Amino acid sequence: MPLVCGSMKSIARCFRRQDALFLLMSALVVTLYVNVAGGGFALDDSWIHQTYGRNLAETGQWAFLPGVPSAASTSPLYTLLLALGYKLGVNYQLWAYALGALTLTVAGMLGARLAERLAPNQRYIGLIAGLSLVLSWHLIWAAASGMETTLFSIMTLLLIWLAWAELDTTHRSEAKAAAGRGARFGVVAALAALARPEGVVLAALIGGVMLVVRPHKSWRILATWLVCAAIGFFVFIAPYSVYNLQLTGGLLPDTAAAKQAEHAPLLALSYPARLVNMTFPLIAGGQFLLIPGIAYFAVVIFHRLRNKSAHALFLLLLLLWPLALIGLYAARLPAPYQHGRYVIPALPSLILAGVVGMMWFAQRGRATLIGRAASRALMISTALVYLYFAFGAGLIAYRQDVHIINEEMVASARWIADNIPPAELLAIHDIGAVGYFAPRPILDLAGLVSPEVVPVILDEEGLWTLMQQRGVRYLMAFPDQVPGKDITDSRLCSVFTTNGAASRSVDGPNMTIYALSWDGLCP
Repeated sequence: MPLVCGSMKSIARCFRRQDALFLLMSALVVTLYVNVAGGGFALDDSWIHQTYGRNLAETGQWAFLPGVPSAASTSPLYTLLLALGYKLGVNYQLWAYALGALTLTVAGMLGARLAERLAPNQRYIGLIAGLSLVLSWHLIWAAASGMETTLFSIMTLLLIWLAWAELDTTHRSEAKAAAGRGARFGVVAALAALARPEGVVLAALIGGVMLVVRPHKSWRILATWLVCAAIGFFVFIAPYSVYNLQLTGGLLPDTAAAKQAEHAPLLALSYPARLVNMTFPLIAGGQFLLIPGIAYFAVVIFHRLRNKSAHALFLLLLLLWPLALIGLYAARLPAPYQHGRYVIPALPSLILAGVVGMMWFAQRGRATLIGRAASRALMISTALVYLYFAFGAGLIAYRQDVHIINEEMVASARWIADNIPPAELLAIHDIGAVGYFAPRPILDLAGLVSPEVVPVILDEEGLWTLMQQRGVRYLMAFPDQVPGKDITDSRLCSVFTTNGAASRSVDGPNMTIYALSWDGLCP
């Protein structure tokens, strides 16, 4: 496909005609999802991001509650981008959706270039790979959800692109050039880690591959690249790391310890079972039919490795990274809910491997009638299933998710804003919408902005005692979020229930707000 920008091939400066299609499709699908859902976000965590972004823009503070510094944002880079929208005076929802559509576009652009590198002789491979990313319903869902998922996804693709660029050492073997490329990689790795902490895993994985393969064929050049990459990484990551150390005593935000503590019971499952649970949500869609392509991609790459082509290890990053991410979450936070939201960033690499593998398989199958028929049937089926999920099942899932958040979390937050005095202390499990629409003192029962909760997060009496000691007057929670899960507890005096239809339609609970009566007597 011809280039709009002439002969320049740098992905950072070159815009191709097919990229305009990726942009158009991304804007179309995100707009469609948002309009069908009627506005809002599919996760309460999206409102946490909005609250941090607004507070940063308006007060200059990194805080969920103004005046109370906290480190509950797992994506400071995304928070900064949201804060920019508030500074510019753009409608916050429009800005979030635009960021989602833009990052989805860039995912398509990067995916197209990576696929073309893998299969340069395959016609339309870039277009097919790019559209496979842009029309993946998980990624559309994430792009329209006001979350950092697609931002982190493009950072992972960019890191893989930069790693593959080290294979082109013919004219780049000088130490000075290697230093520049290493520093650039380190900066991108830091930005990836600031988009999601898991970015460190991919950067370390790439560093390990560099040590094994040594594409420059020179220890001096490799050392230069690694040292400059480390310098670039630590310079850009240092401010946030220092902030976390001062605030939490660790390098990670409070959310890491809080979520691990809350989901500790899930670790009782065997590790293989956790792996299956974390993988299963990712195959719901057209990517299920890409599994043969992923398998064939693995066969081809391993064949190259057996033939002493160490460079093939770089190409294997498309599979090593998803395996590492899924394996990490299965080990530490095996929470597969919300369509596998934590491991969705594994999908772009898997989709690329599947598309390229399928095209390789189709090319090999052209020699026989059965091979041609089988490969064409698989490709047509994959395209149809992709479209069904992008414009059917995925759209329905997103609309339902948004309606649940709007009818449960947002409705409760607006009721609190209208009916509970701002000075009253509330205990809340899902804090996002309340923080945005009804900012006031809270005790976060999920421990994200209240780290004192983490040690007793699974201790029923410990939570009740902490709430009483802190003088909590109201509790907002789903039935399974009430300490002890007993909604008949005499200390609970129900004052508001959402009665949201969307949650009930999937046999889910409704959010309830309770006035707390510490003497067990409700008025």
